[in-house]
Amino acid sequence: MTVVGPFGLSVQDRDLTRDVQTGMDAVETALAEAVKSEVPFITVTASHLIEAGGKRFRPLLVMLAAQFGDPYAPGVVPAAVVVELTHLATLYHDDVMDEAPVRRGAPSANSRWDNSVAILTGDFLFSRASQVLADLGPEAVRIQADAFERLVTGQILETAGPRPGDDQLQHYLDVISGKTGSLVAVSCRFGALMSGAEPWVVDILTQYGERMGTAFQLADDVLDIASDGHESGKTPGTDLREGVPTLPVLLLRQTPVDDDDPADLRLRELLAGDLAEDDELHAEALRLLRRHPALERARRETLRYAEEARALLEPLPDCPAKAALQGLCDAVAIRTM
Repeated sequence: MTVVGPFGLSVQDRDLTRDVQTGMDAVETALAEAVKSEVPFITVTASHLIEAGGKRFRPLLVMLAAQFGDPYAPGVVPAAVVVELTHLATLYHDDVMDEAPVRRGAPSANSRWDNSVAILTGDFLFSRASQVLADLGPEAVRIQADAFERLVTGQILETAGPRPGDDQLQHYLDVISGKTGSLVAVSCRFGALMSGAEPWVVDILTQYGERMGTAFQLADDVLDIASDGHESGKTPGTDLREGVPTLPVLLLRQTPVDDDDPADLRLRELLAGDLAEDDELHAEALRLLRRHPALERARRETLRYAEEARALLEPLPDCPAKAALQGLCDAVAIRTM
């Protein structure tokens, strides 16, 4: 059994393992080349997150989706590079907005240098993604542009917050559909499209990616609360500290107050306050939320989205790539446990 990709995904088919690993190696080489600049300092800052590692989840999806056509088609690896460069660029910007000190187990770019350098490095990566994308043709440019619009819209919705009377949980799901689901869906779409897969296959894999992106983000949000930071590579409770409500907190708010439970009352009191500056209060809120039933509800909701993603794959022909995509549904859900 060979391990390929994020979350310890196991692929038992040797041919698939070879194809995916070949593609991922090519992506890694191309990423290193794509971030090189004539200005040495830019090369250093742009290489920062690549060298820190990462799951390469989106390129992996490109490679798996390409198995439904010709996985060695010339556009497959460049498409994977485009989605990963775009993703990396958003991380530089996210860390500035979140004031996150750690990313992928290493100091974030904004903490190592400053916010301006981080923002401009993200912009540099967007420009390099556009250069690679231009060689893939006008349809690919349009697809990426639509996805990028959704991504930015999701970020704006998150920054602006829900309007009075809006359903906060639905607003949250709209945000992650834009911020995460859009690019994961494009990863699957690009892989299938560039490989020459049938249009109906491209559609199914795009829908799968959309659902998988939501499950992936929900898993990350649960992990942000439940983990000690080693698996996520981020400081635990970052969103909690910044007052950004994610699924566990939103589900808690939907749950009736338990007047007989001091822990429930204390947690709600802490969440109503400012946790940004007080490490002790933040740690207390994190500890109480880890024990609250809302976290288990968030785990179950994550699993539901993963199962919906799996169900979308049913019409596809049985093959090792389909089994691997189904395995990703399991792996994402397992991360929340």
